[in-house]
Amino acid sequence: MSSKVEIKNKKAKFEFEFIENFTAGIQLFGTEIKSIRNNKASIAESYGIMIKNELFIRNMYVGDYENSGHFNHDSKRDRKLLLNKIEINKINKKLKNKGLTIVPTRLFIGKNGWAKLNISIAKGKKIYDKREDLKTKDIKREIDRNLKNFK
Repeated sequence: MSSKVEIKNKKAKFEFEFIENFTAGIQLFGTEIKSIRNNKASIAESYGIMIKNELFIRNMYVGDYENSGHFNHDSKRDRKLLLNKIEINKINKKLKNKGLTIVPTRLFIGKNGWAKLNISIAKGKKIYDKREDLKTKDIKREIDRNLKNFK
């Protein structure tokens, strides 16, 4: 039943250093899952927040479903993430540290047809960290080119 939906947050790997990863379900309304299955969603500008020991994803865009009529959903509402209590407590303890945040990395449809979201507890990178990543990426690309030409 799973479909080929995989929406990634490509900038997150460049902007943040991931500390720990989790997979969470998302509490959605009826037309939202249909829009996600049509690849009309974006997690590029979204982030996670804790409200009363519950985890929410804020600013996640889910486009309107064309065939829904006037019963459509709000495209940027807060959506509750479904995790175990142990995982929520673990995330809550980690977020007490200064400079850590929750960043969504991938939105996909699971084996059973439900929408899932990979989230990471992340720390923002400094400018010099970003430059170092670009240098290592360029060096790796150059080595791969040389090995390919050598063969």
